[in-house]
Amino acid sequence: MEVSAYADYLTQADLRLLARAVGLSDDSMSGLADDAAAIEALLADSRVFEAVFGPPSGPSGPSAPGDALVFASPFLAFGVAVHRAVADLAAMDYLPERSGLRQRVPVFDTPELRDFLGSAARRLFLAELLASFTRVASGRYRVPSRGGRPGAGAGPGGRARTRRFSELDPVKLAGLIEVAPEESRPGIYRRLGDVSLFLAGVFPDYSAMHAFGPVDVSRLLRSARVPVGEREGLAVAPALDLLEYLGARWYRAALATAPVRTARLDVVAEVAERFRQARRVLNHLADRYLVGSGPAGWLPRPGT
Repeated sequence: MEVSAYADYLTQADLRLLARAVGLSDDSMSGLADDAAAIEALLADSRVFEAVFGPPSGPSGPSAPGDALVFASPFLAFGVAVHRAVADLAAMDYLPERSGLRQRVPVFDTPELRDFLGSAARRLFLAELLASFTRVASGRYRVPSRGGRPGAGAGPGGRARTRRFSELDPVKLAGLIEVAPEESRPGIYRRLGDVSLFLAGVFPDYSAMHAFGPVDVSRLLRSARVPVGEREGLAVAPALDLLEYLGARWYRAALATAPVRTARLDVVAEVAERFRQARRVLNHLADRYLVGSGPAGWLPRPGT
């Protein structure tokens, strides 16, 4: 994945914000789209961070967002936050990990997290992931009724039932796998992996509080084609552990069913193998920058 893909998302207002934050003229940013290294350097610049999020206010995170926030696109804000995490982790020996609802224990895994963020493609992946959930798709689809009368209007199986889906509800989203044409399934598997990472990374406490019931867990395990012999232990796994397992498995399913392997899918493969590290980085971003400050209003909470 080319880092220049940042330029596909940055608006003209974003470019002006970047220029002014570091004391450059607007005209000097005209060639930025062709300079991937310059974009990354600006996203990591502390002056840009302060322009978007406001000056740091200690270990609890930033103070009120800067005036420039209203001119920053969600993608720019998330890209800046991801790059800020690189600087954060360079100065940290450990990060807190959830051992229960709103409970934290220190885990000394920051070298692994620094290594995860050492890849420009993975940094871009996280920024794209967060930005993709500022607008959540939802809708309805029809499925044949198993007990319908033959000839009742839904093909030979009988009547059709209407189901709803939402990108923030993995149970309902997984239902699309049953009715989607084969060529659409790689995209659905990819989005299931995305929502698993998003929920576990950005809203872990919500995910723990609203753990899936037995019926929903069974549906999710079936949709992920988990072997029957492995389902019993997963059925009672904590919500975050289940989301990690399913998210990585759905990413791998997207890879296995995609007709063509692309550079973007190569990054999906990396995240599938390092799903927990991606989740832990997002936990840090959510705790410090995304929930309750900065662009929190751009991220819809599950259940809303």
